[in-house]
Amino acid sequence: MHVPKYISHPLLKEGAVEQRKYQISIAETGKKESLMVVLPTGLGKTTVALLVLVDKLEEGKILFLAPTRPLVEQHSAFLKEVMTLDASLIQTFTGTILPDKREKLWESAKIIVSTPQIIENDLLSNRIDLGDVALLILDECHRAVGNYSYIYIVEKYVEQAKEPLVFGMTASPGSAKEKIMEICTSLGVKKVESRTEYDHDVTPYVFKKGFEWRSVEVPDDMKKQKLVLDEVSEARLKELQKLGFIRKKSSRDISKKELLKLRKVIEVQLARQKHADLYKALSLQAEVMKIKHAIELIETQGIFALRRYFDRLRTEALSKGGSKAAKRLLKDKKFVEAMFTAASYEGEHPKLNAMIEILQEEIRVNPDTRIIVFTNYRDTATMIIYALHELKSEKEEIRAVKFIGQASKAEDKGLKQKEQVEIIKKFKEGVYNVLIATSVAEEGLDIPATDLVLFYEPIPSAIRNIQRKGRTARKKVGKVIVLIAKGTRDEAYYWLSRSKEREMRKRIKEMRTMEIESGGGEKEKIKVNKAELTAAAAERKEKEEQRRITDFENELKLTIFVDPRETRSGVTRFLEKANVDLKLRNLEVGDYVVSDRVCIERKSAVDFLDSLVNKRRNLFDQIHRMKSEYEKPLLVIEGDSVYGLRDVHPNVVRAVMATIAVDFSVPIIQTRDEADTASMIYVIAKREQTPNKTEVNPHGKKPSASLTEQQEYFISALSNIGIATARNLLRRFKTIEKVAKASKDELMEVEHVGEKTAEHIKEVLSTEYES
Repeated sequence: MHVPKYISHPLLKEGAVEQRKYQISIAETGKKESLMVVLPTGLGKTTVALLVLVDKLEEGKILFLAPTRPLVEQHSAFLKEVMTLDASLIQTFTGTILPDKREKLWESAKIIVSTPQIIENDLLSNRIDLGDVALLILDECHRAVGNYSYIYIVEKYVEQAKEPLVFGMTASPGSAKEKIMEICTSLGVKKVESRTEYDHDVTPYVFKKGFEWRSVEVPDDMKKQKLVLDEVSEARLKELQKLGFIRKKSSRDISKKELLKLRKVIEVQLARQKHADLYKALSLQAEVMKIKHAIELIETQGIFALRRYFDRLRTEALSKGGSKAAKRLLKDKKFVEAMFTAASYEGEHPKLNAMIEILQEEIRVNPDTRIIVFTNYRDTATMIIYALHELKSEKEEIRAVKFIGQASKAEDKGLKQKEQVEIIKKFKEGVYNVLIATSVAEEGLDIPATDLVLFYEPIPSAIRNIQRKGRTARKKVGKVIVLIAKGTRDEAYYWLSRSKEREMRKRIKEMRTMEIESGGGEKEKIKVNKAELTAAAAERKEKEEQRRITDFENELKLTIFVDPRETRSGVTRFLEKANVDLKLRNLEVGDYVVSDRVCIERKSAVDFLDSLVNKRRNLFDQIHRMKSEYEKPLLVIEGDSVYGLRDVHPNVVRAVMATIAVDFSVPIIQTRDEADTASMIYVIAKREQTPNKTEVNPHGKKPSASLTEQQEYFISALSNIGIATARNLLRRFKTIEKVAKASKDELMEVEHVGEKTAEHIKEVLSTEYES
């Protein structure tokens, strides 16, 4: 029997951290050089990070980053629970803390736990400097690909710190060797340390995990519905074949991946030439994608999910801005027949009964059990909850709750983070014993160990598969059950995920104690060369892109006001590298303000087209507001072409652009990419901010504004106060003078004004001005 021993350290509370040899061994490496740690869920990645952290704390600050706010709060709570350090020296940064306050907290804190977006924004605004950070910890570091914030932060850290040390940790870096090497390059790590639950130094701490899959037969009536949809799909595939875009005739022979690749091919051709056949092919591809999704739902999810999907499709087809694909499908007799059959079908997919039987048996054997049921779709989660709530048996006591993400849809409201945390708390306490969860429960939340994890359907992703299975067998023996519909894509996904997992384990084994920059064996040296070549290629590309901006640099320090939402793009990073002073402000209109007369709205080609078809994103309203606020507004459209995307006819695009340029008198500038956009904004800012011009004013200037508009304008000029809140304050207090004299409690009585906002208003309006 394993008898735990505990680590003794001045910064750790006695009996707080168990002594595990593999964790200590990995931590010793992490203290000496930048490292990526790959450990399965439940083996204590955070503990390893903690051991490195307590060693490095005397050398400087510790910056601990995690991708979600709940994870940030979880890590912060863990550090305060196990460390002897004064809790005030461990600060949690979230969007609820005002930027000016974060700047002060950064100075006083020893450990900062934050989401990467907050730190990226503060770096772009020059509020913080990473020069005195002794250790950078990155949780879920497999996200360090593409344009993710981790990459920029690591880059700035290496640039600013004297002796940068990076500690990345993940349970699953992916199965592709190229992706793993990309993560290593992005993080600047020199070594990879990994363990699996089968390693000799890990097995004493691992509990057995049972695994089984249970297959169910798809009913004949549902198979018939599927065959009807197959016919509808194959009719469109034949048309695509006649047009010369595909060779395969059968719906089974062509995958979603191939269809998505086909769409890109068509879009590229449309960018070069506008031809009726290309538009027809684009619509046919979209129709096949929609049909294939319906087939997947009927085979692997059930009638409830299929009905909901058909309802959304019908709504889309009947709306003015609906896609041609949806409209064409609703004119197809066979497709409409499938919709009516689904609407009148009695019964549900046999997976539902199989799942209920498993839950009832598990709870009968162990009334105190905890179970997570994972499903890919919210509609399926809703269907399961409905079915479980209808069970009236008093013996089984299935107390289930739906656990989904924050995004809300028309018929399905998301959960706020507070609601998510409350559900997890009640799940721990036993108020609920079954969690019906979508992918939100795979990572990023402190969900307790469960006795059973049930997959309603297999998933082809090795990373997600490992994360789901990691929710059981943490502190005791656990079990994983996967439901599979026979003869469907469930079977393919099941074997694909197993194959990818094996490949990942193989890669991890190869990576164990692997040197990224200097290897021992011949095999390792080959990998080094590949990584170095990748890094060199990326560096060359970045230098080429940077030249577009830095060629314009001079002694003049430019200032540009930027809406925080724009930090998701690479434009702000390019501007920051060109030594531009970026001021992040919630702008009422536009994305960039470069002077009191010039405001710039940036849209990617896809965003531009979305704003034409999405009623909630009225482009003309945005342009009108920008024109009314600024003397010289500009629209930048970023991308190679705005034609051939989103099934929007070129003449519609031309008409909209003509209206903006002629009727609104707003110039339109087209750029190739983010670097090109940044270069254009830089040049415009430079023209506007020459020594003879005025300082930048993020609010523009409109002397003809009415008294009411000027009052709203005055209050909304306070940071973090939008126009809606400004109007609420003025309605309540009537004058600006009374707003200034109001107490904190009186301010908090106003809608959308919380304690922190009220404190900020009082601070701004009552603090003496310092030149």
